Amino acid sequence: MSSPSWFPQRAIALVCAALFALSAALPDARAQATRYADAAPLLLGVAWYPEQWPEAQWERDLALMQAAHVRVVRIGEFAWSRMEPREGQYDFGWLDRAIAAAARHRIVVVLGTPTAAPPAWLTQAYPDTLRVGQDGVRDEHGNRQQFSFASARYRRFANAIAEQMAQRYGRNRHVVGWQLDNEYAQASFDPEAKAQFHAWLQRKYGSIEALNRRWATAYWSQTYNDFAQIPVREDEENPALLLEWKRFVSDTWADYSRNQIAAIRPHADPRQFITTNTMGWFAGFDAYTVHDVLDIAAWDDYVAGERYDWVDNAARHDLTRGYKQRNYWVMETQPGFVNWRATNVALRKGQVRAMAWQAVAHGADAVSYWQWRAAPNGQEEYHGTLVGADGEPVPVYAEIQQVGAEFAKAGAALAGTTPHADVALINDFDSRWALGFQKHSADFDPVVQMKSFYRPLRQQAQVVDVVSALAPLGGYKLVVAPSLNVLSEAQAQRLKAYVERGGHLVLGPRSAMKNADNGLQPQRQPGPLAELLGGRVQQFYALDRPIPVAGAAGEGSAKIWAEQLQARAAQTEVPLRYGQANGWLDGAPAVLTRRVGKGRISYVGAWLDDATLDRLTGDWLRDAQVRAPLADVPQDVEVGVRSDGRRRVLVLINHGSDAQQVRLPAPMRSLLGAGAASDVVQLAPEDVAVLDDRR
Repeated sequence: MSSPSWFPQRAIALVCAALFALSAALPDARAQATRYADAAPLLLGVAWYPEQWPEAQWERDLALMQAAHVRVVRIGEFAWSRMEPREGQYDFGWLDRAIAAAARHRIVVVLGTPTAAPPAWLTQAYPDTLRVGQDGVRDEHGNRQQFSFASARYRRFANAIAEQMAQRYGRNRHVVGWQLDNEYAQASFDPEAKAQFHAWLQRKYGSIEALNRRWATAYWSQTYNDFAQIPVREDEENPALLLEWKRFVSDTWADYSRNQIAAIRPHADPRQFITTNTMGWFAGFDAYTVHDVLDIAAWDDYVAGERYDWVDNAARHDLTRGYKQRNYWVMETQPGFVNWRATNVALRKGQVRAMAWQAVAHGADAVSYWQWRAAPNGQEEYHGTLVGADGEPVPVYAEIQQVGAEFAKAGAALAGTTPHADVALINDFDSRWALGFQKHSADFDPVVQMKSFYRPLRQQAQVVDVVSALAPLGGYKLVVAPSLNVLSEAQAQRLKAYVERGGHLVLGPRSAMKNADNGLQPQRQPGPLAELLGGRVQQFYALDRPIPVAGAAGEGSAKIWAEQLQARAAQTEVPLRYGQANGWLDGAPAVLTRRVGKGRISYVGAWLDDATLDRLTGDWLRDAQVRAPLADVPQDVEVGVRSDGRRRVLVLINHGSDAQQVRLPAPMRSLLGAGAASDVVQLAPEDVAVLDDRR
């Protein structure tokens, strides 16, 4: 289907008139057929704000949604002042009518609890509920997320509004799920949060003496006599304190979630899911901790316009799938452009469709755009939409309409399928935080370093899981931990057992330097795994310029970080050594690897250039006998695979600017177009193919 650059006014009028007539003629039973049990397996959605518009305009909006194959709307997450205009006075009549109107257009609803934006009556009457920054300044009303996540009073109000909503809509057949709040973000440093942190530490350590011992507070005379003496900051403090604060923040956000779940779940149909929307690599809290209390994961997929990096975006999809190790939702994504970057470049024509199918390829069962219609006023007036403030579609509407039509065609084949990977990349928030606290090199960004490992894994293995350090690893042939800086003894034993059972473990630079308290391990790196490796780190060095490396893995360079390694067992091999560097590194091993029974452990002691890491990745995949679903795929073509054990669905996306051809191992049928099955796929730039590989 071609995407016209403009949606003609006459066509809009005809579509709307037809849909208005159809919706008016539908009996009530027909509307009720849209329920969670019958919801489409692949959903196109939008964020809809009916509270911003006169009700007379709702039907026109919903008709245009239905014409675009929109099947789900998110409603309510910023509407607290409309739901509870005064303390204890509730008004849900408008929301009743909005949900019913959506149902008449066969659109189901995700309800957002409105707690990300407290009303003015609350913040004015109870200023103690407002967030306090690290500088001690309390937030004011007029933005969003200005509440303290630790405030008991705020939680009572949040629980009350969530319970009111759940009592009214928990059994509504048109409500498929709940989104708690919106984009959990900043911690608060108010007195209540500090007192809770001190109590949290006391529960964990039992005594102040135990804390002093484990934190080594004799350093700089930091020894405490009472938990209440412990400061709360996020800079220049004891590394153990900093790490524990982040863990406390994570637990507090999880408790914040539980507070609303406790209000919703007793009144909700068990088929209604509860989630919240996260933000990619955001590390303000441990997302695994928060997702422990949620049913599914969801995230907001925003990119930097037409120059976005598709491999980086793929990593964020895999990251989100790993929070629950199951399919997820994209709760927000951009319909063309955003409004909060320095220059808000739009996606090229075709990229909106490519991004939607990329999400599905990685396990998304819904893709929802923010937002449906431009608000008449407010901080995000310039953000991309499907419909302008005048109620007319903007150019990207037609492309999203095409996506919706394709979701409807391919949805049945994708039902019950999910990606299955032989390769896992470990994402550990403790380690990311620890490296951020003590970078030692301004250029050492743990997320960038992680992505340097993800890229060759994704391009060669094609399907990759991103999992926590506590995830079960037995089903993976290859596990890569780019910088597992913080490693507990229990985690070390799990990794050791994985290798001894036949797995291949790869550790990146700075791995196993710290213990669970963010203190130095008593052994040289990789600490508890040094004996298994048959080698260790003699010394680490920050680099201000690249240095050469060479060996069986070819020639290349190291930058930012290099560790002088030492092989200490006869079976330990050295695939790469440093060339002439700073004298200390000259000729020293840069990479070690050792076979242990049927398994293998490898240690990469440097931040390697992309080409060298790509070659090493190929060696690891071959050694682990990992085979990609498709061979000889052009570099700019992304391959996604979803399976239910009986059938496979392949998603091919050409992210490049040139047309590409992909050969298949056998003829496959297109799920998006007509025609016979073929073993050759032609892809134009930004083009997508969705193939049924049922055999």
